[in-house]
Amino acid sequence: MARRLFFVDSVHSGRAEICGEEARHLTRVLRVEPGQRYEISDNRSLYLAEVSSARKEHVEFRVLEKLAAPPPGPDLILCAALFKFDHFEWMIEKATELGVTRIIPFAAARSEKGLDRGAAKRAERWRRIAVESSQQCRRHRLPEIQAPVAFQSALHTAADLRLFFDEEPGAPLVSAALAPFQSAAALIGPEGGWTDTEREQAAAAGWKPVSLARHILRAETAAIAALAVLGSFHPE
Repeated sequence: MARRLFFVDSVHSGRAEICGEEARHLTRVLRVEPGQRYEISDNRSLYLAEVSSARKEHVEFRVLEKLAAPPPGPDLILCAALFKFDHFEWMIEKATELGVTRIIPFAAARSEKGLDRGAAKRAERWRRIAVESSQQCRRHRLPEIQAPVAFQSALHTAADLRLFFDEEPGAPLVSAALAPFQSAAALIGPEGGWTDTEREQAAAAGWKPVSLARHILRAETAAIAALAVLGSFHPE
C-alpha cells in the first residue's frame, strides 16, 4: 500500500514540521501518531520520514532517507480566463491531478466583472487546494499558481507549443497541432467566450488556434480536456 505524502516548508538537519491548521488535520482527522512513516516533500526533494511527535497544532518528522523522485513530465502551463470561483477551484484541483506545472489566471474581456479583484484574496485558498490535490495524487512538486494578470500579459507566456483553444468552428482539432515539446501552454477563454479582438491579438502574438470537440465545452471542462490531451501526448 502506498504511503501518504505530506508537504513541509523545509527539511533542516534531518527534521521537518507541519504547524497550524494543516497539523490539526493530521492529528484530528488522519490520526497520525509517533512512529508512523510517511513520505514528505519540501517541494524540491522527496523523503521517507517518521513522525517523532504529534500534538494538536504541531507535527514533527524525522527524516529516514531521501527517496528517488519520479522523473518530471512535460512543463504544462494553463492560462485560464477567470470564471466563477467554485468552478475555477474545481479546475485547479483537477489540473493539479493532471500534472499542470503553472496556472496563470487572467481577466478576459468577457470575464465577470470583479473576479480579478476577488481572485487576489483567494491565493491562499487556491494554494491549499493545490496542496491537498498534490498529496492525494502523490505528486511531490506543487504547481505554481500565479496572481491574476491582464490578457496581454498572458499572451506573453513562453512555451515551445502555444495553443489558443477556440469554441468557434473552423479551428483544427488539437490533435492535428501537436508536435514534440518540452513545454506547452493552453490558453482557455471565459464562460462568455472570446471576442474577435482577443482572437486577433492571440494570432498576432503567435498562438495557434485549435479546437477540442464539435460541441462547445464549459470553460473548466475545456481546461481539463486540454491538459489531458497535452499530458498524454507521446511523440514517436
